[in-house]
Amino acid sequence: MRFLRVGWVLAAAVLGAAALNGIPQAATQEQEAILPTRPVPVGKAPLMQVKLLKDTPEEKVYVVVFLKGDEVLSGLTDFAIAHKVLDAHFTGIGAVSGATTAWLDLAHKLYRPTHTRDQVEVLSLIGDVAAFQGKPVVHMHAVLGRRDGSTVGGHVWELTANPTVEVFLTANTTPLEKRPDEASGIKLIDPAK
Repeated sequence: MRFLRVGWVLAAAVLGAAALNGIPQAATQEQEAILPTRPVPVGKAPLMQVKLLKDTPEEKVYVVVFLKGDEVLSGLTDFAIAHKVLDAHFTGIGAVSGATTAWLDLAHKLYRPTHTRDQVEVLSLIGDVAAFQGKPVVHMHAVLGRRDGSTVGGHVWELTANPTVEVFLTANTTPLEKRPDEASGIKLIDPAK
């Protein structure tokens, strides 16, 4: 036990020394940065279920249900590819056993992640789908509730369902396109296209 305490003290001293030596805390976490161009892995929601709720010439409404172990961003990307969705918006609720959310560090054009390793409630899940170079891009944000009532949230990079996440998605017939934004490093919906 004493060895562990010494190790923690040494780690704290190293991080403190880095700050005192003019190295910003963000620089010590650089390996934790996520590039906006990071690809979304596909095929990580094998239990995902889909039901078409409404089908009109203007829009289609689906419920997309994720079960324990399904990764939601991957599953929604798979769904959008399979159903050729190039313009949609969605909301969702549920519970997850882990998540990676992030905030956009504009100065460095990177996302800074927050890892949640606990069982949490999905208090709010909201997002859209638009096309970039002919392929659907899912953009999603979440607010997650911890057992003590505190929250964490941001741009979603990973969200692992446990026991379920239920998403209601409205797909429109007019495709939306994204364009690269040099100032932020991200892709933005271009309403002129």
